[in-house]
Amino acid sequence: MTPTDTPSALFVCVHNAGRSQMAAGFLRDLSGGAVEVRSAGSMPAEQINPVAVEAMAEAGIDITAEQPKVLTTEAVQASDVVITMGCGDACPIFPGKRYEDWQLDDPAGQGIDAVRPIRDEIERRVRGLLTSLGVEPVA
Repeated sequence: MTPTDTPSALFVCVHNAGRSQMAAGFLRDLSGGAVEVRSAGSMPAEQINPVAVEAMAEAGIDITAEQPKVLTTEAVQASDVVITMGCGDACPIFPGKRYEDWQLDDPAGQGIDAVRPIRDEIERRVRGLLTSLGVEPVA
């Protein structure tokens, strides 16, 4: 990666309906467009978890327009950092890629009180990711 390249990150979980969507929302918002953001799932759900949407709205981030997407080899190849969300997904491995696995509780089927701490932990980790990418958070 050269200094003029825009870093990119891919968040992966099974359904691409909760954790990965929240992480992508935080990264888009906090990077102010300085990072290319992708999210995907190995078995995408039909819609984003409404409680994840509610939790993110409380944090001032609107993810209502997002749709779960299927994980592709191309998405992995196009990303500098691939972050799996603690769900044991088998991601294609490519040399030169940075991989992280974030062990996080699954918000599926949880109420808002259970999802808030997951959201807050995701925000903390996204802020750390920004630091590691050399990107100053905008908020």
